[in-house]
Amino acid sequence: MSAAVAESRSRELADAVAEACVRIPVAAGPAALGREIALIAPDLAFREVLVRGGWYRLGGVVDAARNHVAADIERWAAAELARHGDDFHAFADAHAESDLHATRITGKTHYWTASTGDSAADFMQAEIEELQEVVCHPLFGDDEIPASIEELIDPRQGRQDKPAPLGIPFYTLHRITDAAEFLARMRAQKPEPQPVHRFVEAWETSSAGNAARFSNHWVFAVREHLDRYRQPKLSATPVAAIVGAAPKFEGGFGARGLALAKALQSFDRQAGYPMAWFFHMLTTRAVPHAVAAVVVEDMQGGFAYLPERDVRVLKDWLFKPYGF
Repeated sequence: MSAAVAESRSRELADAVAEACVRIPVAAGPAALGREIALIAPDLAFREVLVRGGWYRLGGVVDAARNHVAADIERWAAAELARHGDDFHAFADAHAESDLHATRITGKTHYWTASTGDSAADFMQAEIEELQEVVCHPLFGDDEIPASIEELIDPRQGRQDKPAPLGIPFYTLHRITDAAEFLARMRAQKPEPQPVHRFVEAWETSSAGNAARFSNHWVFAVREHLDRYRQPKLSATPVAAIVGAAPKFEGGFGARGLALAKALQSFDRQAGYPMAWFFHMLTTRAVPHAVAAVVVEDMQGGFAYLPERDVRVLKDWLFKPYGF
């Protein structure tokens, strides 16, 4: 498949999934969304592998009746401050009796993946956001005048009310990413492999690559922006697709030999694939970095509890460490 054809297909898929997100209510649950995605792309067996929540974006401004005064609080605040001659006191006095409140868009991201080939990075990744606008803090009305727009629109302490829902939750498509294509574009930016490339290569050459599919256990937090020269800059960070309790490293300080081998095997069993401890060492930091050196020392001392392919991965990392 040519790059142009692949890009066209990705756009069509994104348009169809975005439309499905508009039609399917959150109350129907992710299963309903999954059934719709299966109808849209029957050749791609998408499955939900991770949900990340606890984040928010700035929203708008509402009045006492919870009617929207502005959809974008940052633009509204900048325009109002300018209208009052950049005088925060005049700005605050003008709205002291208006009972205006800021809103936020609270959300969680549902990650869906579908394999497209045999290599670790051969998968499509769909990020579908579950969003809800909530009313949070009052903008004015007390004796304390904010010192900046940032303090007004997103205070870190004080002036915080318990968020109240404003409307029902809804789905929206954030992005669909062809992981292999994205990593190829990253590699084209720099001649030397970046940490994410080495991470994927380590998966493919280690025991993990033979035992499990990468996209069942990992997703990528991807970012694309323009630098000051208006050139695109891409980044991708592996994120463990953990459902339920995270694997726990049970090795004590200074553990080595049999004790360390048992601790690493226990971690791998919890994660569901071999060498999980190494990949979590680089990302979640659940395992201390020092463990890698101790394992290699054990192997060189004749205590063989890892296959040679995994030892080579460790030595490569020790020679040139990287992390996320």
